[in-house]
Amino acid sequence: MYIYIYGVCGCCGPLRPRYKRLVGNIFPEDPKDGLVKSDMEKLTFYAVSAPEKLDRIGAYLAERLSRDVVRHRYGYVVIAMEALDQLLMACHSQSIKPFVESFLHMVAKLLESREPDLQVLGTNSFVKFANIEEDTPSYHRRYDFFVSQFSAMCHSTHEDPETRSRSGIKGLQGVVRKTVNDELQAIIWEPQHMDKLIPSMLFNMQDNEDSERYRPLRAPNIEENPASLAESCFRELLGRAAYGNMNNAVHPVLVHLDNHRLWDPNDFAVSCFRIIMYSIQAQHSHHVIQQVLSHLDTHSKNTPRVRAGIVQVLLETVAIAAKGSIGPTVLEVFNTLLKHLRMSVDFELGDGSRRNSASSLSSTRTKESEERIVQNAIIQTIGFFGGNLPDYQRAEVMMFIMGKVPVYGTPCHTLDTGTKRIQAMLLSSLIMVTSGFKCKTICAGLPMAFLEPLCSISLMEDSELRQLVLEILHNIVDRHDNRAKLRGIRYGSALKIKREKISKQDVVFMKKHGQQLYRHIYLGCKEEDNVQKNFELLFTALALITIELANEEVVIDLIRLSIALQDMALANEENMPMFIRCGIMALVAAYLNFLSQMIANPPFCQHVSKVIEMRNLDAPHLLPEHVFREKCVLPDSLDRDDVGLYFQTADLAEALSVPGYNVERLAVPYIPQVTDEDRLPRRKSFVDTISLQVDILSNSLPDQSQLAEEITFETLKKAIDTTGLEEQERERRRQVMEKFQKAPFEEIAAHCESKANMLHDRLAQIFELTIRPPPSPSGTVMVTSGHAQYQSVPVYEMKFPDLCVY
Repeated sequence: MYIYIYGVCGCCGPLRPRYKRLVGNIFPEDPKDGLVKSDMEKLTFYAVSAPEKLDRIGAYLAERLSRDVVRHRYGYVVIAMEALDQLLMACHSQSIKPFVESFLHMVAKLLESREPDLQVLGTNSFVKFANIEEDTPSYHRRYDFFVSQFSAMCHSTHEDPETRSRSGIKGLQGVVRKTVNDELQAIIWEPQHMDKLIPSMLFNMQDNEDSERYRPLRAPNIEENPASLAESCFRELLGRAAYGNMNNAVHPVLVHLDNHRLWDPNDFAVSCFRIIMYSIQAQHSHHVIQQVLSHLDTHSKNTPRVRAGIVQVLLETVAIAAKGSIGPTVLEVFNTLLKHLRMSVDFELGDGSRRNSASSLSSTRTKESEERIVQNAIIQTIGFFGGNLPDYQRAEVMMFIMGKVPVYGTPCHTLDTGTKRIQAMLLSSLIMVTSGFKCKTICAGLPMAFLEPLCSISLMEDSELRQLVLEILHNIVDRHDNRAKLRGIRYGSALKIKREKISKQDVVFMKKHGQQLYRHIYLGCKEEDNVQKNFELLFTALALITIELANEEVVIDLIRLSIALQDMALANEENMPMFIRCGIMALVAAYLNFLSQMIANPPFCQHVSKVIEMRNLDAPHLLPEHVFREKCVLPDSLDRDDVGLYFQTADLAEALSVPGYNVERLAVPYIPQVTDEDRLPRRKSFVDTISLQVDILSNSLPDQSQLAEEITFETLKKAIDTTGLEEQERERRRQVMEKFQKAPFEEIAAHCESKANMLHDRLAQIFELTIRPPPSPSGTVMVTSGHAQYQSVPVYEMKFPDLCVY
């Protein structure tokens, strides 16, 4: 600059500030020559030496860059940004804050331009800035513009979308790194920002369907394509999500999957939630599960495939979360899944009125098949989740699911198709939950609140339901994995069974509830719709009870049960089909052969082997390998006189006449317990047992002479002395049972009618003594010698309750 002073023309040094001269010197005359490195070193040294000048340097560079952008002098723009980057990397003092504001202002100018190259330039500079760790947080800096701009770049429709998308994703990654660790930038987790960040990442992730997205950790040296960059940014964002930010981070994912219809097929949805579950902290897993459950509720009326897709995603999240902390969502998961299972069955069966029309037949079948997909996905999720829970939580889940199964005595119990379907599905899920369940004591696996409804379902008129109940029982009782060795109903093979000594708790359980198990096995054997699988499962149940719960007393009870089953098949009082009778005989033979191997008693083994040999020769239809063949020829009747074909109680008792076995109990025939279930209209074959119980109870009631008997020392002595009472009781029970089995029906009916009349008379006497009308001044009716007489009572002689007197 030339200045005239006092009329003298001379050349003076530039009067501009030094920082402007240094900034001006870094720009060459021709922008193609690039940044002047020597002058850039001088500018950097000056900025480091005088950090208070950084804000002025930044403002001046921003001014020049803005002017060059307007004039389309893009070469100088590149030089200015390069200078800014070097200054930013070199200066880390407190005074850099104002300089950063100028820097971000210039980056924003480049991102606002419509030139893709300038946008890429600005993005690269922002990424370099994001990698700088600042010593102090920023109180006033906002990144709202950058979130919006980088998100828009991720959706760019430029002819080179990969370049544009890569730049946008890198920018978002820079925003994430710069904000998520800064407590003063918590606003980035708010929904208005998450709704832009996450969909932008997902949009680029779903474009690369062939990329490997199912790994929990990213492989090194992966190519930086938009999909891999977006996944890396997505993982980084979720990995830094805190407790209160999880919902805001997961909700946009669900919305994106809805908007782009990615639930059917749901491959991308599954991969997204795998990434989420492996990226977040383990203690936050239940947040994700709750979000998916809520989303399933909002789509409860959507198409079956969409609901199935959401359930499968839930399965993936549960599979990962079950390995760590799942929080308080255990029962919530099962409650929601069971609710949607019921809804799916209702949807499937809801069009029953239109099912017969030809126009809707094909659509109904399609709907049924799609709903089956939903139901199978729900059952699989329930089973997998329950199977990965700790034993104490699994027991609670078993009780919870069993409480949802309709059983006898509940208002919802009906034998319609929908109820049967629900029962079958819930029992199938219970099978998966109980698979691998190893309870220390059988009381923990079969509490009374669980055993009673389970046994009640075992009396259903559906063979498949009874099979499911037996499989559940096998899962709980089998604590040493012996079930695979017992597969199929067979005999004669040496089995390597694992067993331990029966614990005291298990002995107490069998004393309390053993009869209940025997009863349902006994009743389950004579169902007319039994197939081969039912008999195989019943055999396995008997064998597992023997292995896990049998002491000497239980062994005797099981033999009594076997003989009772054999007698039931021979007597055939209920007109069972021949296949059922022969199947029961085969079951008894297979079980007693198995029991002989377990107790290792030579005389017992000889008797069982002898009967089996006789059957092989004369009655092969009484053995399992023959009767369960497809073309087995069954006889018209069973020969009851050929005692060699059947197991004899006397021979078994003689074989077990060794210490530890109370063989006297073998002479007592097994009679199943009678419960309220037997009195339901469904069961018409329990008249004999009910009548038997009435007879026993009535005979056990003392008469008036016994009640009036004087109590003396001799009476007490006789009461204490119980010698011979057991024999008398057994003989009396045998006579009663024989009477009800062999007497004509008219005689039994008359006997029961007389007992009922006697009971009504006794009740009438009791009511006459205890319930009398109060005295009335108008008189009371008295019957004397068949004539009615009225007798009045004076009011002053009447006695009123205290509450009536005032």
